Amino acid sequence: MGKKNKRSQEEPELELEPGLTKIIDGDSKRKKNKKKRIHEDTEIEPEQKMSLDGDAKKEKKKKKKKKNLEEEELEQTKIHEEVKRNVKDGRATVSIAIAGSIIHNTQSLELATRLAGQIARAATIFRIDEIVVFDNKSSSEIESAAVNPSDSNESGASFLVRILKYLETPQYLRKSLFPKQNDLRYVGMLPPLDAPHHLRKHEWEQYREGVTLSEKAPNSEGTMVDVGLSKSVVVDQVLSPGVRVTVAMGADHDLDLVRQIVPPSKPREEAGMYWGYKVRYASQLSSVFKECPFQGGYDYLIGTSEHGLVISSSELKIPTFRHLLIAFGGLAGLEESIEDDYQYKGKNVRDVFNIYLNTCPHQGSRTIRAEEAMFISLQYFQEPISRAVRRL
Repeated sequence: MGKKNKRSQEEPELELEPGLTKIIDGDSKRKKNKKKRIHEDTEIEPEQKMSLDGDAKKEKKKKKKKKNLEEEELEQTKIHEEVKRNVKDGRATVSIAIAGSIIHNTQSLELATRLAGQIARAATIFRIDEIVVFDNKSSSEIESAAVNPSDSNESGASFLVRILKYLETPQYLRKSLFPKQNDLRYVGMLPPLDAPHHLRKHEWEQYREGVTLSEKAPNSEGTMVDVGLSKSVVVDQVLSPGVRVTVAMGADHDLDLVRQIVPPSKPREEAGMYWGYKVRYASQLSSVFKECPFQGGYDYLIGTSEHGLVISSSELKIPTFRHLLIAFGGLAGLEESIEDDYQYKGKNVRDVFNIYLNTCPHQGSRTIRAEEAMFISLQYFQEPISRAVRRL
C-alpha cells in the first residue's frame, strides 16, 4: 500500500486572492535579497575559519556525547518497563549484581572479553533474570586503557554492560543492533550462550526475537521484521526501524501471515521458556537497590565474600521471596564497595545485606576470581532458591 496523502481528498485546496498573492511574492523576494546580502557580508578570513572549524568539531563532540547519554537513559527506561511486565504473573525473579572493577584485573582487551563471556554463560546456565553492573569510586578512577585504548576514561562497568548486552542478543540481530566498535573486536572468539531465544535459521519456535526494518510491508500497514528466517515477516504494528521486538510466530509456518508483537515476558508466562537476561548499569552499590525496576524492590539481599558466614547449601534457608538479589564484589570485595559509597557511610557490610555468605569455604587458592565465584555461588544457591520458590 502506498503512502497516505497528508491532505484528505475531500478537503478543497485553498485559493489566495490576487492582492494577497502579490504581497506574499514581495515578501519572498525581500527575504532572498536579505539572505544574499548576509552571505556577501560574512566572508571569513582563513585564521578565523580554522578557529570556527575547531569550535564546530568540539560542539559536534558535545552533541554526540549528549546523544549517547540520552540513548542510554532511553535504554534504561525500556529495561525498567520490560522487567515490570515480566513480573505481572507473580513469577519470582533472581538478579545478580557485579562490580565493574573486575575488568581491571585483566591484562588485555581479549582477556576482558573472555571474562565477560564467562559471566554471560553463568547467568544463562542458571537462568538469571537480571544482571546489574555497578561502578564504584575506585574502579572509575582507574584507567582502562588495556580494555579500551580509544577511551581511557571509560570504566570497566561500561565495557562489561556492553559485552553482556551483545552476547544476550540473538546472533542474527547483532549486526543491526550493534555498530562496529573496538570493544567488540574479540566477541567472535567467545562460546555462544545458546539460550532458547538464540534460534537457528532452520528452527521453528512459537516465539522469536526480531528487529524492525525500514522496508515497507507489502499490501499491509504493518512493519517488516527480521526474525532470522529465510524471509522477513510482517507484524500488525507500525514501528520505526531498528527496534528489537518479540514476535509471536504460532504454529503456522506460512511466513506471509501477519504476526503479532508480544511483551518479552510472554514466552516465560505462556511456555515457561527462559528468554535471556536484562542488563542494567548502576553508578554505585546503593544505586543497585535504589533503582530496582521491580515493584516493591528486592525483598531479599545476599552478599558473597570469603569473610561471610559458612553454611552448607543443604542447611541454608532462604525465605519466600519475589525478587532476590545476589551481590558479588570487585577486586577488594563488597567491603570496598560499601566504604566507597557515601550512602553507606559508617555502615558495616552486614548491615546492607540480609545475609552475608562464604559460598566456597576451605579454598585451596588465596583468591577466587570473579568468574569462578559466579559459577560456584550460583550452583551453591540452586537448591535453596528452588525450595523458596516451591513455597511461593
